Amino acid sequence: MAARQVAAAGAHAILFDEKMAWEKPCGGGVTYKAYRQYPFLEKSGSVRRVTRTCLHSPGAGAVSLTLDKPMLIFSRRELNQLLLDRAAGAGAELRRERVLGMRREAERWAVRTAAGEVKADFVIVATGARNPLRDTGTAFQAADTMTALGYYVPREQGHIDLEFFGGFEGYLWVFPRAGHLSVGICGKGEAATEMRARLERYMESRGISREGATFYGHMLPSLEASSWRGNRLAGDGWLAAGDAGGLVDPVTGEGIYYAMRSGELAGTLAAEGREAEYAGAVTGEFVHDLAYASTLARRLFLGRYLFGANTDRMIQFLRRSTRLNGIVQELFAGTMPYHDLRKQIKSTLHLTLTEIGVNLFLRRIVSEGNE
Repeated sequence: MAARQVAAAGAHAILFDEKMAWEKPCGGGVTYKAYRQYPFLEKSGSVRRVTRTCLHSPGAGAVSLTLDKPMLIFSRRELNQLLLDRAAGAGAELRRERVLGMRREAERWAVRTAAGEVKADFVIVATGARNPLRDTGTAFQAADTMTALGYYVPREQGHIDLEFFGGFEGYLWVFPRAGHLSVGICGKGEAATEMRARLERYMESRGISREGATFYGHMLPSLEASSWRGNRLAGDGWLAAGDAGGLVDPVTGEGIYYAMRSGELAGTLAAEGREAEYAGAVTGEFVHDLAYASTLARRLFLGRYLFGANTDRMIQFLRRSTRLNGIVQELFAGTMPYHDLRKQIKSTLHLTLTEIGVNLFLRRIVSEGNE
């Protein structure tokens, strides 16, 4: 996205990427918010359009949601290739090389790869969470990361599954992609070996065979509230986009929209010589909300309400409350900021409990009337 914007503005954009298009251990879900802003995503031939999501937890069973605003599911290899093609189509030069280091020389950069050095006036760092260029991008600590592990399983299904576990800060997913399932888990506060064992137990319980499946592991940013305040998004001659800037939702682990939008902003502003506006623009659009989400994540996954786990209560309420169903729909669509989400839940909680009570009362009357 950044390279495309720079090239489209008439500047010489060089995109270095050692892998180019490759698979990643994530669900590949693209929200309504993302494809509403970037309509070209819907036109990809490899995309799956999913309208049903099933939420599960051991203490509450399952509930099925029909999404008013469908989610698009991509193979990350296909999504990466789509974005690379758009950058090349705008005139960006693509080089399959790994950047080994960068050196600041007066007003320019010397970018070093195995093939030699390239001089650059400006650098946009979009290296992901495992950023080897330590002096650029976010400077997060171990507590500011989450682990994502997954299998790509040669199997088909038509809906998304999400599984929550009491005492685990994260969730498990099954996303249907073109030609396979992405079955994975992401979370914090648990060793990767324990998370993988948890994932494999789930797969066995659901009859999802690992035979012929490919395993992947990855680290994602999940910044603590205190880390957002000092997060490095820009510096002398550089900007950081996507995971390299820590721009990932601490609750859902979703980073595709934030990577695309921050890349677009970085490329546009750098090409126009307005790079000083980047941090403020990104912060105003979504960093404030992501920072607020980081204060909610642990309470959402590990907290308790009415003597039960929050995630259990959410599923139980969703099963009975159309009001809460609508709020969660907006969360899946990516269209409700976390500040508004918390306000909506607080303002409707009493009404939701009343709604549930009325529904149960009416069902009892109907049941007694039919006896």
